[in-house]
Amino acid sequence: MNIHDDELTHKLTPEQLAVLRDKSTEAPFTGEFFNHKETGVYNCAACGTELFKSEQKYDSAQLSLRGWPSFADVASSSAVEFVDDDSYGMHRIEAVCKTCGGHLGHVFPDDSSPTGQHYCINSVCLKFDPKK
Repeated sequence: MNIHDDELTHKLTPEQLAVLRDKSTEAPFTGEFFNHKETGVYNCAACGTELFKSEQKYDSAQLSLRGWPSFADVASSSAVEFVDDDSYGMHRIEAVCKTCGGHLGHVFPDDSSPTGQHYCINSVCLKFDPKK
């Protein structure tokens, strides 16, 4: 499955398509999973790939990054790939779903993270599964 498949146009909301396909960003502090505390897994909204586990979710101490769900690590190294992003005159590392190629957010160094990494992820890219 590829994020550009026509079937996704009918499955995803306009905001999900804007973020996953066009690398947009949801407004800070507005996402469904920003303050979410339940136990389970976070899957890709487009293809269903397991991306993050609730045990890896944390509250970042960095004010500039706290407006989106924060994860210390991915569910598995085969779930997310990392791409250099030099847009907007700065260098960042983009987090992308390996299965469908959807933009998820960015990865930053963060001393308040248990792993030293901060996965700053858009809520609209995620579907939560409390069963796992």
